[in-house]
Amino acid sequence: MATFRKRGQRWQALVRKQGHTPITKSFLAKADAELWAKQMEMSLEIDGMGIMPRAHKSPPLSDLLFRYSQEITPKKRGADIEQYRIKTILRHEISKIPISKLSSSAVAKYRDDRLKEVSSSSVRRELVVLRHCLEIARKEWNEPIKGNPVHDIKIPSDGKARERRLTEEELQALSKALDECRNKHVKPMALFALATGMRRGEILALNWDDIDKEKRTATIRMSKNGDPRTVPLSSSALAALKLCQTASGRIFPLSANAFRLSWERTKRRSGLEDLRFHDLRHEAISRFFELGLNVPEVAMISGHKDPRMLFRYTHPKAEEVAKRL
Repeated sequence: MATFRKRGQRWQALVRKQGHTPITKSFLAKADAELWAKQMEMSLEIDGMGIMPRAHKSPPLSDLLFRYSQEITPKKRGADIEQYRIKTILRHEISKIPISKLSSSAVAKYRDDRLKEVSSSSVRRELVVLRHCLEIARKEWNEPIKGNPVHDIKIPSDGKARERRLTEEELQALSKALDECRNKHVKPMALFALATGMRRGEILALNWDDIDKEKRTATIRMSKNGDPRTVPLSSSALAALKLCQTASGRIFPLSANAFRLSWERTKRRSGLEDLRFHDLRHEAISRFFELGLNVPEVAMISGHKDPRMLFRYTHPKAEEVAKRL
């Protein structure tokens, strides 16, 4: 039987079973504590004789994923998203399989099950996390894994690049919905994204010290690829900053989850259910090319190192090209 209690900022899970020593572990989120407790109860039930020493048993995949989420994931810039992907894997029956019995067919079944629910690119990213977890466990944690079964299956492709562009009517609907948003940070953030092509995480991390109004630039100190970059600010970007409610510190003092919830409500009000915030980056980059900027100039703004990836974000409108011709 599992019990939970909050100690300071952490949740402590306690699992008891007759004839066994109580097991306890602390987590930042109660959901993580509950998930761990269920796995431990299941492990105790299966073993029948309790948790045996590691040398005498092969732990379930869930044990490795929990350790990976606690030791490896927090060091990554996309930690929040990766934690969500790990929880997704933990909810699948593959997490109950002992790692000594984890096969490529089991991983392939996970892949096929997930492809029925989400896009191929989402499944690909989940499998990348699983593959890295198993590699760390095999090479650094001395777990009894002979090979990595993820290497032996076909990983889904990254999917077709989105070609979502905003029409003038959609921009007006979005603007109206942003005006009605109770969170006053959301509208300037969306307008700033549309003017700069910056990623959500990059925008949320911006401080006023990163803005040079004289040079009209914003400095991104940590980007997705690990390199800092300086983004030129257009008149539209500067106008968006004037709408901000802060005078110092972070320009947009929101958590990623708070912004996500506000954005989802904004989408529903605008009627643009299929619009992702990341689509604003696509729109901005496409507009840069339509303004006549060349590939090196746009890459400097967007932070892309590979032109092929940059072109996945570029969707010029045929009618605009026709005007130039």
